[in-house]
Amino acid sequence: MSETRVPLSILDLVPVSEGMSVSTALDESVALARLADGLGYRRYWYAEHHNVPTFASSATSLLIGRAAENTARIRLGSGGVMLPNHSPLMVAEYYGTLAEMYGDRIDLGLGRAPGTDPRTAAALRRGTAAADTFVEDVVELQRHLGEGTGQITAMPGQGTNVPLWILGSSLDGATVAAALGLPYVFASHFAPAARHAAIRRYRESFSTDYVTAEIDVPYVMAGVNVLVAPTDEEARRLFTTAGQLAAGIATGRRGPLAPPVDDLAEVIGPDALRFVEDFQQVRAVGSPETAVARLEEIVADLGVDELIITTYTFDPALRARSVELLAEAWGLDRAE
Repeated sequence: MSETRVPLSILDLVPVSEGMSVSTALDESVALARLADGLGYRRYWYAEHHNVPTFASSATSLLIGRAAENTARIRLGSGGVMLPNHSPLMVAEYYGTLAEMYGDRIDLGLGRAPGTDPRTAAALRRGTAAADTFVEDVVELQRHLGEGTGQITAMPGQGTNVPLWILGSSLDGATVAAALGLPYVFASHFAPAARHAAIRRYRESFSTDYVTAEIDVPYVMAGVNVLVAPTDEEARRLFTTAGQLAAGIATGRRGPLAPPVDDLAEVIGPDALRFVEDFQQVRAVGSPETAVARLEEIVADLGVDELIITTYTFDPALRARSVELLAEAWGLDRAE
């Protein structure tokens, strides 16, 4: 990889296209993880979502385990586990088990949102009220993965020291990550508005004073919407699938990924189009040359240490092609 370019990672929500079975979506996901492993991507993370027909990524630890069985060098992790939905002990046991099975290739990204609607959050047992204990839960989780709490042993888990990351889409997450001395991931791929302020706060407020600190200096990864095709024109057309996905978020009409269209504005309407353009403004869409140039601009603009990309195509084969074209253009280190 070029010394001037930051590592690239992949965020997968296991998208389900119209007419596709969930089992097929799961198979396509593990195939992409295997491809990314060979291409030299740094990490392959899964994001926890619930009650959304677009995604099949509710059980992140199971997805990570399957991906780990089919890869050799790429780091696998959560981007993230929505901690309000789970007890810290259970998360420690799940991810400790993964670490014992697959060694030092497991990351544990943590979010404070429920990753779903309020009704579903309530059905996930812990409910939305647990968000108020996020910092305490992170501290407890880290203790379970480290020396233990003294009263309860996470087994497996204790002593694995699975590295923690804090996810965020606002200044709150940046403040927490900085105070805890943990690496920070900003969700600029869907919440771009606060990206500059949040990353600046994290870097300026970063401290190693608290017991949870795992790194000596700030480390930031940012999410980017990416779609690479042989030409700019084809990439822009294929990206209309992601545009329709974003429009569904705006209107509350969520469904499987739709095929690309020639005129996105005609399909979703001008109001939704304005939302989509803002929602997906942190993006690199085009030919390999166009996408690389845009990614380099994003790195320079945000001053990040790593990028994590998310790609949606109706045809999963074109998602794999996008990942491969970008790896070659970015100069990632392929496996021998």
